[in-house]
Parts: sequence; structure tokens; C-alpha cells
Amino acid sequence: MNITWFGHSAFLITTNENLRILIDPFISNNPVSPVTVEELYADVILVTHGHQDHFGDTMELANRTGALVVSNHEISVYLSKQGFETLGMNMGGTVNVQDIKITMVNSLHSSDMDFLEEVNAGGSSAGFILELENGRKIYHAGDTGIFSDMRYVINHIYNPDIALLPIGDRYTMGPVEAAIAAEWINPEKIIPMHYNTFPAIEQNALEYSDMVRKSNRDVEVVILEPGESYQE
Repeated sequence: MNITWFGHSAFLITTNENLRILIDPFISNNPVSPVTVEELYADVILVTHGHQDHFGDTMELANRTGALVVSNHEISVYLSKQGFETLGMNMGGTVNVQDIKITMVNSLHSSDMDFLEEVNAGGSSAGFILELENGRKIYHAGDTGIFSDMRYVINHIYNPDIALLPIGDRYTMGPVEAAIAAEWINPEKIIPMHYNTFPAIEQNALEYSDMVRKSNRDVEVVILEPGESYQE
């Protein structure tokens, strides 16, 4: 399994069976992305919410690659009307794509589709739990503040091995809250995201790593630069 970060909240997860899952593909307008949209291929695209810095290049990629788009019901309806293959779902639901289980979980954030000329309601923002073919679980938190589900639902029910958590502050939780979230979720590894894309969300990931280490030495923070990968 390989997890590649393209900056912001955009990740490509390539499973052991070579299924390519692209999450929040904000690429072409992402100032830190080291790749172009034309270089990417996906079998499945997951969209956590309707903001343009997460919805990103979903339609261009789905049109070129034929990828299935998994999102909340409202975004799925919008994309279906544009002719794309979608799989709409909602909080607490699980769908199977090949041998991967995808569960939609809560996040604390807004989700209007602000990439449209007239902003439309985009349903609720979400996170995803991916259970891969080998049983490993990855939690992509989406844009979110800290909330008690991280302790009582994400940890106790889903128990992810790897958590992708925002640390940028202002629009999501910052490093202090994300360090508490690390304690609550208690994964093996955390990959920080949604920081240093723009000046408003500049953070020092090493300082975040130190905070996590002080509160939970069993959790390893894996700091990636855009374009770098974590592999296991």
C-alpha cells in the first residue's frame, strides 16, 4: 500500500491490488502540488465536501479516467446530472468498491459547492474510513474541527491504523487540537495535511509532531513533503 500526498488534502492511495483511490483532488490550482492533473490516474475519487480546494479537479479527472466518484448524496446528484458515474452515500454508511470498504463519517465543517458561479448547497462535509484488502484502515478526516466522535466513534468503532489529519488552523483544527485528536483516535501513524498551502494556514509540522510525541508516544507522525509517499 502506498499513500502519496500532493499537498493540501489531496492524496493518492494505491492498494496492494493496485486500485488507485484519489481523495480531494485539488491539483491544478494547488500552489504546492508537484504534479499536473494530466499526470494522474484514478479508479475511484473520494470527495469529502463541496469547497473548490477539495472538489478541485474531480470532473476533469473523472471525465478522462472514467473514475467512479464517491461523495455525499448532494454532490453525487450534481455530478450524476453532469453525466458522471457516482456512488452517493451519507454519514455512517458503508459501500464496497471492489475489495475496499468505504465508510462515511462526520466532520465539523461547511460544504457548499463554492466552485459554481452561484454557490449551491453541497450537503454535509465528511471524512472517510477506508478498509483495504489486507484489513488496514485509513481515516481521512476531511476538513474538520476537533469533535468527540473522534474518541467515541472513530477510535472505538473503526480503530484506524493511519489517520490523515488537518493541522492548518483557521479553517480546520490547528496543531493543538490535532494533537488532542491524535490522543483520542490513537492510530499507529498520523500524516498531517491541510497546512502550508496558503499563508493563512502556515504551520510547522515538526512542532506538531513534538506535541503528539509528548501526549502519546505510541503514535508516529509521518511528515511528507508534497509529492512524497508513505509505503508499507
